[in-house]
Amino acid sequence: MPRDAETKTTATIEKAPAARAADTGDRGELAAIARARTAGLRRALGINAVRVALVAAWLGSWELAARHVIDPFYYSMPSKIWERLVGWFTDGTSQGSIWEQISVTLQEAVAGFALGAAGGVVLGIVLGRSRFLSDVCAPFIKAVNAIPRIILASLFIIWFGLGMQSKIATAFVLVFFAVFFNAFQGAREVDRNLVNNARILGAGRLQVLWTIVVPSATSWILASLHSAFGFAIIGAIVGEYTGADRGLGLLINHSQGVFDAAGIYAGMIIITVLALLAEYLLTLLEGRLLRWRPAVSGHDIQI
Repeated sequence: MPRDAETKTTATIEKAPAARAADTGDRGELAAIARARTAGLRRALGINAVRVALVAAWLGSWELAARHVIDPFYYSMPSKIWERLVGWFTDGTSQGSIWEQISVTLQEAVAGFALGAAGGVVLGIVLGRSRFLSDVCAPFIKAVNAIPRIILASLFIIWFGLGMQSKIATAFVLVFFAVFFNAFQGAREVDRNLVNNARILGAGRLQVLWTIVVPSATSWILASLHSAFGFAIIGAIVGEYTGADRGLGLLINHSQGVFDAAGIYAGMIIITVLALLAEYLLTLLEGRLLRWRPAVSGHDIQI
């Protein structure tokens, strides 16, 4: 056998065990990934099964108690609440189409959320980076935040009337402070070493703000947005409850006026569904904006 052919044969024989080992390692890694996915799927199914069981037990006990123990006129029952929801979505409400009421409340909540979040982020970061301005504005911000929101809602009704503007203003106030304090704290918590290093390298004030401060405060801001949209819906509902010509808050207020407990619960369920949908969309947005952040080790705890 020629020397070159013998050398190639020897190299092939020597590489074969290494190739088999690499292939075995790849198979083991794939098997581990498959086992992890299966375990995750089983855990998710178990969690959802327990959730469904808890809801079923709660609704079943409520239905039985309303039929045999408590007065359904005051506490209603799940079957009547379901009938009210079906009636609203098929025949409409006393105030008109249920879709119109949902649309009005959503418009007010989304507008108040967008304006309040934008204002809270901008002012929170600016004051968080300027100690002088924060010291000047601190007592005024605390004083406004201490005012009960129901009083502001009443004032907004007088100032802006029964239209959407007064509800947007109420939602704005609730969202603004929820976002502002988180943005303020996030801007204050920026690593000073990063800022100093950027300035040494010649970065200006705006460059430091945009490339270091804002990304560092993003986690704080996004954390506040999850609860902020709930506040926006609350602001819209409170404004409608105080005085309105359309909206879910008006529908709930009317149900209270005629002692329709099922209608109140039905309105609460619709509001809860809207808030959960908004939470889901905000979670997707957070995942896109924080792709750069390394994955947290261990199991995440979701509340």
